Amino acid sequence: MKTAITEMFGIEYPIIQGGMHYVGFAELAAAVSNAGGLGTITALTQKTPEALANEIARCKDMTDKPIAVNVTFLPTVNAPDYPAIIKAIIDGGVTVVETAGRNPSQVMPYLKDAGIKVIHKCTSVRHALKAQDIGCDAVSVDGFECGGHPGEDDIPNMILLPRAADALDIPFVASGGQADGRSLVASLAMGADGINLGTRFVATQEAPVHQNVKDAIVAATELDTRLVMRPLRNTERVLTNKAVERVLEKGRALGDKIQFDDIIDEVAGIYPRVMQGDEMDAGAWSCGMVAGLIHDIPTCQDLIAGIMSQADQIIADRLAKFNAG
Repeated sequence: MKTAITEMFGIEYPIIQGGMHYVGFAELAAAVSNAGGLGTITALTQKTPEALANEIARCKDMTDKPIAVNVTFLPTVNAPDYPAIIKAIIDGGVTVVETAGRNPSQVMPYLKDAGIKVIHKCTSVRHALKAQDIGCDAVSVDGFECGGHPGEDDIPNMILLPRAADALDIPFVASGGQADGRSLVASLAMGADGINLGTRFVATQEAPVHQNVKDAIVAATELDTRLVMRPLRNTERVLTNKAVERVLEKGRALGDKIQFDDIIDEVAGIYPRVMQGDEMDAGAWSCGMVAGLIHDIPTCQDLIAGIMSQADQIIADRLAKFNAG
């Protein structure tokens, strides 16, 4: 399947593995890219720019296909060493960068000069238009269904994707609620040129997370996610657990007086404990509503092949039938 995204990024299928904290390591990124999609290493999971350079090199030892690196720009006083991170990406020969969080304009000239394509994660059309204005090559449009940070507008993809298609001149991928060939065909119908999968790729054999994390996603339904940190305007969709319920109870008790320090034990430094240490109730960890559509733990190869096979079948059989007269 050829779309503007496959042509832009030099990949076989319009399927991207999004950046995910303590999930986007070399093993998963290489597996996705080898299967014809675009695998993504998460830069800020690596403790130093030197460690990121080593992770990129390790990934390139496992695949000769294009890979991406996710760089999230955080609103923090003690910011990561972003210039050194960007240098590691450029020196490593990475061809695609997924940016997220705050406006990436400060790094755009360096990435552009290196010939790197930039796709920025957006949760609203206005943010997507800003990304287009600063020179991003594509955007990932994240609907309210998505795991992680869905923004504050609460617009689901049935509305957000067509709005993006009407407003944007650059291509975009759909993120949030993406699981299978149905997701891909629906997203293409609404104007996207591909899909970005997060939670679905956590529940794969190559994802370097504890088996209990994968099993929890398979066991969950679409009713098992919660929104935390809404009063702080830093909303995150997470899988419910004991810690998440504590966060929500504190929110009910404190109301608009709640501060980040009130919930820091449940939301800070959680990912290595959950993803690698099997402390399933240690805190809040991102999971999309798409968990309700995830029922197995395939290889990345089987997952992507299955998505494309189902999409082709829908297009050739089900949709063609409606045009048959």
